[in-house]
Amino acid sequence: MNKWFKRFFEEKEIDMEEIFEVEGSSGLNLIPAGVVVEHILVAPAHEQAKIKNILVEIDFKNASVTRFLKHLAGAIAA
Repeated sequence: MNKWFKRFFEEKEIDMEEIFEVEGSSGLNLIPAGVVVEHILVAPAHEQAKIKNILVEIDFKNASVTRFLKHLAGAIAA
């Protein structure tokens, strides 16, 4: 599935250097999109499947993939 994710983000021309500002338990976190993608690539298969389904739905609706990545960044914020 990693191949699918890599191709998807490449086709969507996601800027892996884009910084997401998210609040964590330690305060403000600055997390690059590339770090979020790295976490997706090492996530368990069942989580990857859910993320893939959401990305397919976002793409179908022509909505913002980066907005979803920012949401995911919130889950890894410390």
